[in-house]
Amino acid sequence: MHAALILGLAAVLASAGLVALSGSATAQTTLASAAAAKGKYFGVAANENYFNESAYTSTMTREFNSLTAENSMKWDTVQRNQGQFNWGPGDRIAQQARNMGVQYRGHTLVWHSQLPGWVNSGNARQAMTNHINAVLQHWPDAAYWDVVNEAFEENGSRRNSPFQQAMGDGFIAEAFRIARQADPDTKLCYNDYNLENPGPKQDAAYNLVRDLKAQGLIDCIGFQGHFNSGNPVPQNFHQTLQRFADLGVDVEITELDIAGSGSSQAQQYQGVTQACLAVTRCTGITVWGVTDKYSWRSQDTPLLFDGNYNKKAAYTAVLNALGGSSGGTSGGTTVGGGDNGGNGGTPGAGCTATYSETDRWGDRFNGRVVITAGSAPISNWSVTVTVHSPQRISATWNGSPTWDGSGNVMTMRPNGNGTLAAGASTSFGFTVMANGNWQAPTIGTCTAS
Repeated sequence: MHAALILGLAAVLASAGLVALSGSATAQTTLASAAAAKGKYFGVAANENYFNESAYTSTMTREFNSLTAENSMKWDTVQRNQGQFNWGPGDRIAQQARNMGVQYRGHTLVWHSQLPGWVNSGNARQAMTNHINAVLQHWPDAAYWDVVNEAFEENGSRRNSPFQQAMGDGFIAEAFRIARQADPDTKLCYNDYNLENPGPKQDAAYNLVRDLKAQGLIDCIGFQGHFNSGNPVPQNFHQTLQRFADLGVDVEITELDIAGSGSSQAQQYQGVTQACLAVTRCTGITVWGVTDKYSWRSQDTPLLFDGNYNKKAAYTAVLNALGGSSGGTSGGTTVGGGDNGGNGGTPGAGCTATYSETDRWGDRFNGRVVITAGSAPISNWSVTVTVHSPQRISATWNGSPTWDGSGNVMTMRPNGNGTLAAGASTSFGFTVMANGNWQAPTIGTCTAS
């Protein structure tokens, strides 16, 4: 990435009302905590086949606050034989996310690839209906679902999938309509690659999202972000993200991996991160794998951790772009907007807890609690969150929750983010099923040790 791009992105951040933090602000020390402090998530594509490798699981748990199933929720895994469902691999991803107290993303419901041979133009409509209903009923707590994946050719025409053959251009809206009826609360997304540059494919996706939004069927669009030297991060990426966000949908970078190494790769990762930070409705970034050695592009060394789980220059660049650091102070940036006000700090034994609502949709809202150490460093903290019946907390991230017998009181403790220097902050988040009650949860006293 050229220096001009980095300067240009910095100008965008300034023009958007972004505020530079003073040197006294103590930075977050993981990707998850740094992103959460910006009101974003930083996720990873997880592969359950490597969960027995301690370095894989510990890195995943420490650094990420959103999981996407790399392959185990795709059609050929879930329903390779008609009517026979294999939930086990995907269940391991979902349970891992629950154990970590983070959200997970369902990927993907309708796609021309990794599709079993029994799905054809003759049975595609009924097969699609049955599959979507079964999958969403089995994983009702997914925060997002990629409903349709990669439906466009490079020239903007529709890909000739069995679904396109059977139902024509209307199949995408039909898939979203089925998904919306199956789970009215999960955020529904369209996901595709090579949308970052202006052209017929981007325009086709834009028109699709515009039309689906007008019908109330779509909540978000995912930009995959498989970049390399021949397809670098474009200078106008933030403008593309904003173009789609202006339609009233969230935008996300869903499958990020960038071929290369060293400073060149680091600068491109930094540019993508800054582009997301420049757009209020860019809710987060997901890298497509934990370590280079298990990447589908392993020969390109495209991820943030090398084959020995060492942090690469790209990792440091992303963390710094998020305003984080491996320690000490940082002069990073914070995005204006996002939080919708809070209930003030609650003083406790060495820390405060400050709540704000960050997002609202359907019958759900997201809450965020910022934990700030007092005048002395702390190594542990806890805070209670009480929701008001019939509310229920359906998902959490960046903390380890326990509940009382009523299910209304959650005690949140650290998940790798307990140690804070004096004056430093971390945060955790959660999704509340409002069930008609939009009252803000009650945040208890923060206690620290």
